[in-house]
Amino acid sequence: MRGEQDSQIGLLTVTSPGKRVPATHPIREIKRLADEALRQLDRTFDEMYSAIGRPSIPPERLLKAQLIIALYSVRSERQFCERLDYDLLFRFFLDMNLDDPSWDATTFTKNRDRLVQHEVARQFFEEVVRQAKQAQLVSAEHFTVDGTLIEAWASLKSFRRKDEKPQDRPPPDDPGNPTVNFHGEKRSNETHESTTDPEAKLARKGNGKESKLSYSGHVLMENRNGLCVDFRLASATGYAERDEALEMLRRLRRRGFNPRTLAGDKGYCLGDFPQRVVDLRIRPHLAIPDNAPAHSPARRFRGSAAYRVSQVIRKRVEEIFGWGKTVGGFRKTRLKGRVRTWASGYYVMAAYNLTRMVRLLRPTPP
Repeated sequence: MRGEQDSQIGLLTVTSPGKRVPATHPIREIKRLADEALRQLDRTFDEMYSAIGRPSIPPERLLKAQLIIALYSVRSERQFCERLDYDLLFRFFLDMNLDDPSWDATTFTKNRDRLVQHEVARQFFEEVVRQAKQAQLVSAEHFTVDGTLIEAWASLKSFRRKDEKPQDRPPPDDPGNPTVNFHGEKRSNETHESTTDPEAKLARKGNGKESKLSYSGHVLMENRNGLCVDFRLASATGYAERDEALEMLRRLRRRGFNPRTLAGDKGYCLGDFPQRVVDLRIRPHLAIPDNAPAHSPARRFRGSAAYRVSQVIRKRVEEIFGWGKTVGGFRKTRLKGRVRTWASGYYVMAAYNLTRMVRLLRPTPP
């Protein structure tokens, strides 16, 4: 039978946000793993704040808010603060009561910069990787490296000559979206820079592709379950892929890993990169292009069975970039500057690892 609509609203309700989240929802396990990693950062949080003064937003909530933004594809901090007023799942994840006031977007962004100054994003990401290592979800020996371009929060209209002074520019016809004509002008990173984000560089993905102001993002993936174990962001100079890959390999040993093989695409087989990987006592399982030198060290490992396995598994690294750019909203950064964008990338990679870990730790049904 047709149900009746009761327009009388209850005046008193005893409930909590956690009761509205299903018991089997994966956000519960993600919250447990995130809270466990945050407990390891208590000393860092104590050093960030003074013992006197007005209480601020708890740093644990600030950090978990960045995870929620990545997990649920929230496009901005302002939209997140708006949804925090009525989304019970958000309040459950942040340990907030129903009657707790939401945050002001400006206050939230200013407090977020405090996390950037103390590199909290990197420490949290490494704690998540440590949890995966303790659960034996990551390989300590076999890895894959890859890079991609992250579009900067800057328009090509802001790409001006370095020696140009603001007073030399003609008055814009539209202050919000001025008309700019670059036809006949040769622009390069040596002579031009963005007035909005000077650290962003003009780069393109390949021949025939359009150039955009971008950063160069780099990921080191372990080959067992495809988890991200390191992330770096550099200027898009065209040579950053190989330099950042070597730096991530050196960091691996300092973090307790023992890399033995490194897989990669054809771009890593050029120059002296294969030899520098061999110097680190790591076997380069790199895809070999047709123009690779005949004496390249990468050719020595081409016929082994381990090489063929690495070449199959290395394609999983595209899943990290695919998730980060679509679900995580990291195709184009919402922040200005390399340091802030780097910290935002750590949150996205930590969110990706947590979603993977929840599925891997879930017990297999009989």
